[in-house]
Amino acid sequence: MRIVSLIASATEVVCALGLGDLLVGRSHECDYPPAVRKLAACTEPKFRVEVPSAEIDRQVKEILQQALSVYRVDAERLRALRPTHIVTQTQCEVCAVSLNEVEHALETWLEARPEVISLQPFALADVWTDIARVAAALGVPERGRLLNRYIQSRMAAIERRAESLPRPTVACIEWIEPLMASGNWMPELVRMAGGRNLFGEAGLHAPWLEWTEVVTADPDILLILPCGFDITRTRQELPPLTSRPGWSGLKAVREGQAYLLDGNQYFNRPGPRLAESLEILAEVFHPDSFHFGHHGRGWQRLEGAR
Repeated sequence: MRIVSLIASATEVVCALGLGDLLVGRSHECDYPPAVRKLAACTEPKFRVEVPSAEIDRQVKEILQQALSVYRVDAERLRALRPTHIVTQTQCEVCAVSLNEVEHALETWLEARPEVISLQPFALADVWTDIARVAAALGVPERGRLLNRYIQSRMAAIERRAESLPRPTVACIEWIEPLMASGNWMPELVRMAGGRNLFGEAGLHAPWLEWTEVVTADPDILLILPCGFDITRTRQELPPLTSRPGWSGLKAVREGQAYLLDGNQYFNRPGPRLAESLEILAEVFHPDSFHFGHHGRGWQRLEGAR
C-alpha cells in the first residue's frame, strides 16, 4: 500500500493505526507526528496565510465567490507518488482539500486510480465512524476498533470526573475577524470537560457571532482558538478582539479566565488528539481537579486578562 493523506487529522489517524510507514505523501498542513514532515507535500493554499484574519477571510470569500477551490492539488506530484489510497474530506471547503479537488486531480489518470477515502466529521460520533472507515479501507479494521475504544475510554473517564464539578459558562472563539464561534465537535468537548457552551451547536458548522452576544452572555470562561492558528499566531491576531467595546468589562477578562488555545494542533483536528483537546479543556475549566501537563504548549492564560 502507498497512502497519501490530504488532511492533517487523517494523517494522525493513519499513524495511530500503525501504518505511518506506508504514507508517501501529505498535505501542506500535515505536521504530526513530526516524522511526516519529510513526506512530499501535495497541496498548497491559494491565499496568503501570513496576513491578518480579516484579510484571510476576504481572500477566501473572493475565491469561493468565483466558484474556485481554496486549495491547489499538485496533480503531477500526486501521480508520481503512485498512491493506492488517498484520504480526503467533504466536511469543509475552507479548512482542507476537498473530495472535489482530489477528483479533479485524478480525472486525467489513465493508469489504475487509487481508492479515495472521503471523511466527513461534523460531530464526535462522525470522528469514530471516520476512524473505522480509514481502518477498514486500509485493511486493519480491528486496529480501528481498538483505537476508537482507547480514545473514547480516555475521554469518558474525564467526563465522569467532571460531572460532579461546577459548570462554568464558556464562549469559544474560532475566528477573530469576522467573529465566529466554535461548532461541530467543540460543544460536545466543552460539555464533557464540565463546561456549559454558550454559542454554536454540536454537529453544525461554526456560526457567525455578534460581539454584542458575547458581551450580553458575559461568559465565565473565554477560549480563543482560531482555526488553523497556534498560540503564537493567535496572540498576534488579538488586537481586533481586545480592542472591542466592553472587552475589559467581560467577567472572564476581569477574573483572568480568558485563554489562548492551540486550535491548529488540537481542537481543529478531528482525530486521535481530540482526547488531548478534552484534557486541555478540563485543565482550564477545573485546574484543581485535572492535571495533564498541557499548560504552556496546549493552552496559556491571556496575560493582562485580570
